[in-house]
Amino acid sequence: MPGEVIDRPNPKALKSLIPEDVLKLSVQLEKLQLSDSDLKGLEEFRRASNYIAAAMIFLSDNAFLERDLTHDDIKPRLLGHWGTCPGLTLVYAHLNYLARKNDLDCIYVVKFYPQYAQNKQGLHNLITGFSTPTGFPSHINAETPGSIHEGGELGYALSVAFGAVMDKPDLIVGCIVGDGEAESGPTATAWHAAKYIDPAESGAVIPIVHVNGFKISERTIYGCMDDKEMVTLFTGYGYQCRFVEDLEDIDRDLATSFQWALDEIRKIQKAARSGRPIMKPRWPVIIMRTPKGWSGPKKVDGEFVEGSFHAHQVPLMAAKTSKDQLADLQKWLLSYGPAKLFTETGDVTDSIKSVIPIEAEKKLGQRAETYKAHEPLKVPDWRKFGVEKGTEESCMKTIGNLIDQSLVDNPKSLRIFSPDELVSNKLNAVFNHTGRDFQWDEFSNAQGGRVIEILSEHTCQGFLQGYTLTGRTGIFPSYESFLGIIHTMMVQYSKFNKMARETTWRTDLSSINYIETSTWTRQEHNGFSHQNPSFIGAVLNLKPDAARVYFPPDANTFLSTVAHCLRSKNYVNLMVGSKQPQPVFLSIEEADAHCQAGASIWKFASTDAGLNPDVTLVGIGSELMFEVVVATAILRRKCPSLRVRVVNVTDLMILEAETLHPHSLTNEEFNSLFTPDRPIHFNYHGYSNEIKGLLFGRPNLDRISIECYKEEGSTTTPFDMMLRNSVSRYHVIEAAIKAGAKSNPHVALDMTALLGEVRHQVSKVQKYILETGRDPEGTFDVPKFDGTVFQGGKEGKEGKGESGGKEDGFFVN
Repeated sequence: MPGEVIDRPNPKALKSLIPEDVLKLSVQLEKLQLSDSDLKGLEEFRRASNYIAAAMIFLSDNAFLERDLTHDDIKPRLLGHWGTCPGLTLVYAHLNYLARKNDLDCIYVVKFYPQYAQNKQGLHNLITGFSTPTGFPSHINAETPGSIHEGGELGYALSVAFGAVMDKPDLIVGCIVGDGEAESGPTATAWHAAKYIDPAESGAVIPIVHVNGFKISERTIYGCMDDKEMVTLFTGYGYQCRFVEDLEDIDRDLATSFQWALDEIRKIQKAARSGRPIMKPRWPVIIMRTPKGWSGPKKVDGEFVEGSFHAHQVPLMAAKTSKDQLADLQKWLLSYGPAKLFTETGDVTDSIKSVIPIEAEKKLGQRAETYKAHEPLKVPDWRKFGVEKGTEESCMKTIGNLIDQSLVDNPKSLRIFSPDELVSNKLNAVFNHTGRDFQWDEFSNAQGGRVIEILSEHTCQGFLQGYTLTGRTGIFPSYESFLGIIHTMMVQYSKFNKMARETTWRTDLSSINYIETSTWTRQEHNGFSHQNPSFIGAVLNLKPDAARVYFPPDANTFLSTVAHCLRSKNYVNLMVGSKQPQPVFLSIEEADAHCQAGASIWKFASTDAGLNPDVTLVGIGSELMFEVVVATAILRRKCPSLRVRVVNVTDLMILEAETLHPHSLTNEEFNSLFTPDRPIHFNYHGYSNEIKGLLFGRPNLDRISIECYKEEGSTTTPFDMMLRNSVSRYHVIEAAIKAGAKSNPHVALDMTALLGEVRHQVSKVQKYILETGRDPEGTFDVPKFDGTVFQGGKEGKEGKGESGGKEDGFFVN
């Protein structure tokens, strides 16, 4: 049975066992008296919109039905989603009416195209081009004026809508949530988003739950819930619930409900803006029950269509070949009376225009917030927050100070969205001058906090998208392992942004900024579930003009990277780094130059500043780079004849083959950095396929070896994580000796003995960790490099500055 069998259209929900008294929680209203002209305008608006929606699915010609349809008028491929259209056009008509009557700043989450002018040719182009290679696609996307949400993947409309109204006190967003989308987990959490809206500083969302009862082939959960179940659910969420279901008087019913919703919003906002905020305000929500495919064919081939899942996509799939279905299509389209809805020139009638805002900038599809509202940030000079070279500092603690000042300098255009991890991630400094924006918490209510923490990555991402797409800038810090939760949301956003860049009328946006910390390298205490760097690959798979992935190796480079990302536009920026104290290898000036280049030779750790190396050792990722640096210090003692060049890569995209990415090094630059012909060993934070994919197309790749995260982990010690994944200093030493022996006979002569000693050390350290549950003393001490700021290494307990731990027989440093 491919679809559910029903015995009647539009079946009602069975009665629940909840007491009848709960229905008193729903809002009862006396309907407004609308003028006959307003009612006529609304009804004609809906008829015209439904005609266009249906015609777009089917017609390749004869757009105004000025003659009988023929099979040649039907598109060869029928695409679209008719079932939800009547509900969407109903809401769209009334949001326009509400905006006109109240001089409202309003956008709708679901001028720019001369080929779609308001004349016969324009409407012909719109109808016949829909879902063809030359027209609009079948889902909402960036080419749709007024849209700030990519259609297709369900679950995010509501959180995007709430993100859009933050710091926009006059903005109202009408957000329609279908009862299919309402079944998604992200939507279920997003109902709590209203608890993060401070009505003193932000606008409001009018959620419209469109209950048409069916998905693709069966009924929806909400469609099977009666009014008692719905009102108790949404009352618990914190909303006042108004049902719109009078199909015989739907325009007055919905107009009354929208006006009530706006009045309730204004009461809540007025109280907050006069210094008397309402604690736990009950925001309005509208539950709109209309049949799926309303006004379309009642039955096709003996099956109910209107009021059933058969209306979901294309009700008359055989219209191209079936005489009967062609006749049904003509009857359906003519039922809207197109001749009375469009003038001789092809424009809509004045009656329809009467319910639409007069000023172009007030029209839902032309709101500036949706396409040209970018507010560049005032980014502080990151150098003021720089750390002294040779010390140790947490990257997250350091950038926290920069972000804190950025929040101070941009009080209405920068926010942080985080899954309750800021303190854990050592970004405490962001709270120096602000707080959290959780309005239902008495300790953060009405305090203007710029930080939103909610344990839903989906909701954080939705907020980030809505906030960014309406012109502002957001930062999303997270544990590394859990950013993958919003992988597909990020991809959907990137698709939207790609198409936005290809329009002529959408202007630039701030980049979306992810800070990925609490990485697998230091999640040894939480265990295997918290060890997952896969989000890196998700960003790398984006188009080259969008993807930006950074691995700052220390606090100063991370400061430079954050400042750059906050200034950037149109990218997906991923910054990966450590929250634990790390050596500050580069001065402020060195860090600036390093980040500008994307990579550099670390001369202090290289032999003769990196001249004529036997092997190039490359670290990507702060902890992985530390292992490379320690390895080179040990090699100076254990294998002094080996010549090593040490390179750090902070901008991952420089590795991509020449011309494939805007940041790609030319082959000449690549060879200058890594040598033209010597072996290169990468110690990489992510998965090896990511490096292999980036390097593909570079010449002479057989000289490259890679060690990386290998999905090995547990609750163990930090250094054991390095050992388990073959990225420890010992593994770097082994790779360096093997590579160096190919061209250096002195290294080759001693290779077997050296490798034996190294492997013996690995065994001894692993045994020690297993027996004691800790890493050997001195494992994470800064190594010694004579003639540099690190010439003393890290002072041990005896104050001698010697490398290595006190455990007998180890060399860990």
